[in-house]
Amino acid sequence: MGNLLKIAFRNLLRYKRRTLLTASLITIGVVFVLVFTSVTGSFKNMMIAQNTDSMLGHLQVHRKGYVASIDNLPLNLNLKAGAMARLEKTLNAQPEIAAYSPRIKFGAMFSTFVETTNIRLNGIYPERESAVVPLLPARILEGKKSLERGDIWLPELLAKGMKAKIGDTVVIVATNKEGSVNGKQFKVAGVLDSVTGPGGRDGYIHIEDAAEVLRMEGMEISEVAIRLKDFGRLDSFQGKLDALLAKELNQQGKPIFEIHTWEKLSPFYNIARMIDVMTFFMKLMLIAIVLVSIMNVMIMAVYERIREIGTMAAIGTPPGRILSMFVLEGLSLGVGGAILGDIAGAIIIFILNMLKITYDFGRQKGFVLHAGINPADIIVLSVIVIIISVIASLQPAFKASRMEPIKALRHV
Repeated sequence: MGNLLKIAFRNLLRYKRRTLLTASLITIGVVFVLVFTSVTGSFKNMMIAQNTDSMLGHLQVHRKGYVASIDNLPLNLNLKAGAMARLEKTLNAQPEIAAYSPRIKFGAMFSTFVETTNIRLNGIYPERESAVVPLLPARILEGKKSLERGDIWLPELLAKGMKAKIGDTVVIVATNKEGSVNGKQFKVAGVLDSVTGPGGRDGYIHIEDAAEVLRMEGMEISEVAIRLKDFGRLDSFQGKLDALLAKELNQQGKPIFEIHTWEKLSPFYNIARMIDVMTFFMKLMLIAIVLVSIMNVMIMAVYERIREIGTMAAIGTPPGRILSMFVLEGLSLGVGGAILGDIAGAIIIFILNMLKITYDFGRQKGFVLHAGINPADIIVLSVIVIIISVIASLQPAFKASRMEPIKALRHV
């Protein structure tokens, strides 16, 4: 094997220009895929964080049927005290959960005593909510980052449109599930940056104020948002929690709860899938580049060395060794191109991070590009390039190994 490798390297060096061009093409392909994957991965991670860490949480638990009617924020599908006690008992026993926060969601009329409009509100326990969505306090553009009884955080667009300022007194009027109307005065304590996505333009009040406005006799919860210690275990934990909560049945023997990850609750999941699809097609393009490049080089090498192949066969070289020699040449091109591409790609990504390039996402400004390299991506990409290099060299190698020595020696 060692001798065959030496022969393969020697043959590649005999045609330096062709070898250099082929290796360069493979290297450029690997660099483009690595940089594209890293940059789009940075955008994808930022987008996911904006949705999960600003408002949604990693996953949510609702009463069965709530999400199907979520646009109407149905108060008759809230979780009552008994169901909440059973849910909290299950959640408290899960070591994967970092925090969870109950919420009351409802629609209301918002008035500044001069103008009136509609608003979506979240009743929350401030400390528990911040543990589940840690970027929520960072969204406060002005005002205080703590939310107390009688305070309200308003989304920026609504505050500007209604000319509501910090310290102003406003009125929230809402209808409860029995159809009774109630109102309560609040003080504007903060103005929130309106992020893109569902819930990005909601206001926030204390959960006990929400229960008072809705005249709840006992606390009823619209949803429970959950944050995991390890986001990478989201799918496996969802399956585990789904199996546990499926055992919780109502008096009719039907499931009480339903679980949805952020992917099912946010339209931006489709954008994340599109990024994955684009990355997949970029890898397909790289495979095509490697396949065509190496096959072209190896076919030319076979045609230019027909008499050499005939001589080797005539002196008794087995067809398997001839085949191995050409396969090793393709393998060497693939390994060299992959290594050079990985190194060059890592350098370019490092430079991009050093430049601290910023971009905007919707109304959010100044996100800094932080392209990361996943070692698994490098390994997978390199393995793909090497395998395709070997596959591309097989057809020319088979052709060389099956040549008749007499015909090959007569070739001019």
